[in-house]
Parts: sequence; C-alpha cells; structure tokens
Amino acid sequence: MKQLILAEKPSVARDLSQILGATEKHKDYFEGDGVIVTWALGHLLGLKMPEDLNKDWQKWQLETLPMLPKFIGTKPLPKTRHQLQAIERLAKRSDVKEAVIATDAGREGELVARWILQYVRFNKPVKRLWISSQTTKAVKEGFARLKPASDYDDLYQSALARATADWLVGLNVTRALTVKYQDNLSAGRVQTPTLALVLKQEDKISSFIPQKYYQIALNASNQKALMEQKNPYGIKNREAAQKIVSELERTIGKVEKITVKEHSEKAPLPYDLTELQRAANEKYGYSAKKTLSVVQSLYEVHKIVSYPRTDSKYLSTDMISTMKERLQAVGSMVPEALEYAKKGAKVVQKKVFNNEKVTDHHALVPTEQRPDYAKLSSDEHRIYGMIVKRFVMLFAPEYREQKEKITVSFANRRFNFSKTTVLQKGWKENAQTSGEALHFKEGQQIKGTFEVKEKLTTPPNPLTEGGLLALMERYSLGTPATRAEIIEKLVSSELMERSGNFLRVTRKGRQLLELVNPSLVTPELTEKWEKQLEAIALGKFSSQKFIAEIKDDTKKLVSEVKNSTKKYQDFSMTQKKCPECGAFLKEKKVRDGKLLVCSNAECDYKRRAEARVSNHRCPQCHKKMLIVSGEKGEYFRCKYDGTTEKLGGKKGKKKMSRHEERRLLKKINQDDEPQESALAAALKKAMEEK
Repeated sequence: MKQLILAEKPSVARDLSQILGATEKHKDYFEGDGVIVTWALGHLLGLKMPEDLNKDWQKWQLETLPMLPKFIGTKPLPKTRHQLQAIERLAKRSDVKEAVIATDAGREGELVARWILQYVRFNKPVKRLWISSQTTKAVKEGFARLKPASDYDDLYQSALARATADWLVGLNVTRALTVKYQDNLSAGRVQTPTLALVLKQEDKISSFIPQKYYQIALNASNQKALMEQKNPYGIKNREAAQKIVSELERTIGKVEKITVKEHSEKAPLPYDLTELQRAANEKYGYSAKKTLSVVQSLYEVHKIVSYPRTDSKYLSTDMISTMKERLQAVGSMVPEALEYAKKGAKVVQKKVFNNEKVTDHHALVPTEQRPDYAKLSSDEHRIYGMIVKRFVMLFAPEYREQKEKITVSFANRRFNFSKTTVLQKGWKENAQTSGEALHFKEGQQIKGTFEVKEKLTTPPNPLTEGGLLALMERYSLGTPATRAEIIEKLVSSELMERSGNFLRVTRKGRQLLELVNPSLVTPELTEKWEKQLEAIALGKFSSQKFIAEIKDDTKKLVSEVKNSTKKYQDFSMTQKKCPECGAFLKEKKVRDGKLLVCSNAECDYKRRAEARVSNHRCPQCHKKMLIVSGEKGEYFRCKYDGTTEKLGGKKGKKKMSRHEERRLLKKINQDDEPQESALAAALKKAMEEK
C-alpha cells in the first residue's frame, strides 16, 4: 500500500521524490516503494464566479447586487485541468491507502490541498507534513512525525473564510463601482485601505507648508551645543532669537551637571518576511514581489533558508541543537560564524528562543545545508547574505557604549555637550565613537559665544515600498505571504504607480477612494477582519459568524455605491475615435508601453499608443527603426529619414551575421558619413593631428 503525497509545485515534488526514493518518473508523478509523489501547480481550483452560480449574475448590473450566495463552491482552473485529472486518477488507485498534504505549510498551502482532495472525493486517511525548510534532514524528520490533517482544520477554515470574504467584498464592490461609473474600478477589503495609506502620506506632503525656525548654539572650548527647547520649532523669528542671545551674552555660564552612563544593546532578532522585504527595498531598491521571489528560490531550489512566508522573528527551543550546523554552513560567507561554532555555538541574544511567539513558522534563518555560491544569482547572493548576517549576529557579543553628557546653564537656559564612546562593537561592526573629547568639571564657569541658526522645516518623504509594508504590518493589512501581491495588484490596476523608489496614487486611484464607503478606505475595518481570521486559525472564533458579518458589511458597502451622487472622470479617455465603431479610445498601460483600446465593451479594437524601438535596422541610415501602428497593421518606420518597411518580412526576421555586422559598423564609421556629428568630427581631427 502506498502514500499519495501532494506537493504544491513540480520542483518541490521532484525534491521530495529524490529524498523518499521515488525514482520511477511519470508524466504527472513520481513513484517508489510505498510512495507516489504528485503536485499541484499552485491553485488547481478557484471559487466559482457569479455567472456559475446564478444566471441573473451573468450580466453586470446594479439591480442584482449584492450577490450573497449561501454556498460558493469551487471549479477547476482551465489551464491546469490536466493535472487535476491526473491527481484524481492517482487518488482512486486501489493501492493508495492514505494521502499526505505536502503543500506549503501555511494558510494558502492548506487551501490548495484541501480543495483538491475535496474535488477528487478522497475518502481515505489524510496526514499533514509540516516543515520549515526543504533540506533532506528536515524532510525526513517531517515524515517521521506526520500529523493528522484534522489538526489543521482551523487553519483551513481561516483560509476558506479569507477567500470567501475577498469574493464577497471584492466582486460586489468592484461590480458596483464598474457598472455605476462605467470604468474598470477594482476595490477590495485589503487593497483599498492599502491604497489609502499611500494617499494619506501624499496629502501630508501636499498640505505641508515650510516654515522658518531658529536654533541657538553655544560655542565653547571649540565645541558646539544647542540650546534645550521643549518645542524645537518654538522660536519663529530672528528677532526673538537675537533677544535671547543678547540676554545670554550678559551672563556667565556654569557646568551644572556631568553624567556618564553605559548602555548595552543586544543583537536584533532574525528577519520575518515583511522586515526582510522592507530592508531589501531600502538597501537594494527591490520590490516586495522581487524579494519574495528571490527568497522563495533560496528556499525551494537551493534549500539554504527556512520557510520564507513567516511572520515570526523567533525560534523554537528545539532548534538550539541545530545552531552549530547552521553556523558551519555559512562560514565561507561570514568567517566569524566558524569561530562562534568552535566556541560551542552559544547564542547571546537568548530571547530569540520563545516557543509561544513562534507562529506557523519560525524566523527566517539559514538551513544546515552549505550553499553552492556558483549557482546563486547576484540577487540571491544579496538576499542570502542579509539573512545570514542577521542570523550570525545572534552569537555576537552585545554592543556597549558610554554616553557622556555635560549640561551647561546660562541663567535659565541650558545647553548640552555630548560624546558617545564605543566600548565594545559587538554585533555593530561599523559603530564609531562620536563627539569630541570633553574637558569640563562640575561647577566650572564657562564663557562662550552664541550664534543664531536659521532652519527650515522639511516635508515628509513619499512612501517607499518598504514604508508601505511597515504600515500594512502595523494595521494587519494582509499577511507576509500576500502583501507583495496586493501592492502589485494596485500597480497593475493603475490605481497606484512607482516613481523611482517611491509610490504614488494615480488620479484614477484618488477618485476610487472618494467613491467607496469610508469604512473600506480606513484600515480599521480590514484590521478587525484580519484579526478575526487569525482567531479562526487558532480555533478561537467561528468562521460562520465571520462570514455573516462580512455579508452584512458587503450590503452596506454596495448600498453606499448605489446611492452615491458623486461624479467620476475617466482620465484615460482620449479624443481619438475607434475606426471600427466610432467610440472614443482609452489609453491603457501595458508592460512594454501604452495601448489605445476601444471604450465600447462590445468592440475589441486596439492599437499601440506610441511607437516602440525595434532591433531592425534602417536600410538607408542603419539606425534602429520604430514599430508603428497604422490602418493596415504594424510596420517599421525610420524616425531619421522616414523609410518604411513591412513588419515580419524576411528582412525583419533574418539574423545579422558577424561579417555583416562588421561591414555595417565600418560603413557607419566611414570618413564620408553624412550624418557625422560636430563632436565626432572634432575628435577625428584631433586624432589625425597627433
């Protein structure tokens, strides 16, 4: 009899099959003694769409909203139906005695597997593999302690409730907005308050008015100290500042107090996914999606980090015995790790071990497997380095410093000189002593000079992706596994856009936030929902009660849109008309530029809004030609001399040989080149004169 093991991806299934000895390879599965390893392709099923449940919901119209089905159910996704059928055949084999869920150990992974097993009507025992790394050791240990799948029923109920809530709120509000305002307006229980956080920061910047303020500095013994103020921006004009200086200049200062304190600081805890994404965005400018993709590869392909989609920064106590192996694995990247291993791998930051604060998974740390650096991309090397260095800090001595503060008083005004001396760098490799040596004694009289410094308040910075992730975490918007996807959805739906490393809300996004109910814009309602989902996963809240509340909220949100008298302007609409039906064309962003698409829902006309540069060379000037859209389709056009050519002909498809390339370059650079620039001519003349 055999176990049917269901992995989430083919790559994971392949790795599991090698570890479990399933060496017999088939198109849709691997087989060995006692095991059959197959895979999903992410989700193979999704919730049914409105048109699958009720014929009246096929057409988008306000009259049929809100759509509140008693039961939604699932249906196969068309592109992956073949794999679902393969799993169904395997599940019905007479020699299969039980199934093992080996999908990602998290809420979404649980949903992937449960839906599949329900669809194929699997009625045999089901067990759960729950591991935090993909190493051979972790997999073998995980299979040695499989648990009944029923132990994770609450997690499944939480996942199902989340998917149902997104269906109810997202589809109903999006349909209501789209039909009411005749434009594709996407809203959701998490993405809409996330968008509002970006706009809130933009509003702070736009409403900011710079103001002058003044500081007073004391110069004594070649050192400077600023005057203490309850409100650092309190002195608003130079006259007031100068009046204070005049008073100070008539007095003699006195060293009122000298304090010397030592301060120690232990290393930070390891990364969870959200903090890693924030740090990678700040350090390398990576998007949340890119960081997740890279760390997922380090986990699945290279097996050198633990499960990435974690929201915990703590480790379980049973991991203490693995610390030495993990240090030895990363020694070639961080040499001091080997020293810590030799000394017994003693963790200095002991609070990292806390079973109560380890949720579904522990913190993101390196595994015991030694990396093959030659196989890592530069991005993988960077992210792995960040995870490793943060982990090794746990074993480093604490950072210690001495802070010296000297308070000098002039009448009722105080000035503070300070110096920070690093006593032990510990885990802070780059820590340095700051401030000059202070030579004062208590009671000493001080004479000095004063100066007035004019300052200007500065506006807050726009939100970076890292900053947005921090706010999403603070307000419990989404989970570590979904936050990157939410940000990408806002960008792809043209509600938000990237401007360098910053995020900004588009005009379309601003209007959307004005059109929906304020309760969906502010994060409080979504934060309440997310906390309830967490409580469902812990068995502390009813999923039925949660869905009942979601339905009530959906009714209110849809009613608000229906009864709204607010106006909407589609800024993507152009004055160009469709050549097929006469409707106005809308501008739509795509990956490689912009398209003009017909605003008539029943017309599928589209063309490029702007020409794009091709690698095809002009036969006259040999420069790259543009691909231009016209009435008869796309064609090549040279923007320098107007030459045109058909697109897709032999010339366009033929690859240039090295000989032709050299000949072309020689022709471009020949002496009688008519298009030669003035700069090129001057350089050539200078070379000839040498």
